[in-house]
Amino acid sequence: MLLGEIGVGKSSLARRFVFDRFEGDYKSTIGVDILSHEIALDDGRALKLMLWDTDGDFGARIFETVYIKGASGALIVSDATRPATLAKAARLAINFADAFPGRPSRVIVNKIDLADMEASAFAGAGLAPADVVRTSARTGDGVGALFQSIGADIVRRGL
Repeated sequence: MLLGEIGVGKSSLARRFVFDRFEGDYKSTIGVDILSHEIALDDGRALKLMLWDTDGDFGARIFETVYIKGASGALIVSDATRPATLAKAARLAINFADAFPGRPSRVIVNKIDLADMEASAFAGAGLAPADVVRTSARTGDGVGALFQSIGADIVRRGL
């Protein structure tokens, strides 16, 4: 499940991972887009990831919806060019952990090719820089490792 505010790059991350490309023209997701991609785990087994790319136009009730209840994990995305999105991502991560204990999540700072988020943004969000994964959907930096990491975590937890 990809969560985060509108325009943080959720769709771009998913498309970079699945299709290994970046499309610069912005098209807002309406509802949910579902993509799938298979990864190879370290032990050689294959894991098919189903990516639910949400539109970001949701309120606090997102965790009560049927489709999120089936999520094995969450990638919670913020935008390096908009530090306020990190605070929202941190709150979503807490809410996800409360609603679905034991399911893995990652807080992501995307668009690192465009800006370097200030340390004050992390402190304001209650996070340390080490608590987040930095990615660039445009360049691909960190994207493959992010999905490998959460996929392995899902399997390790038996989800």
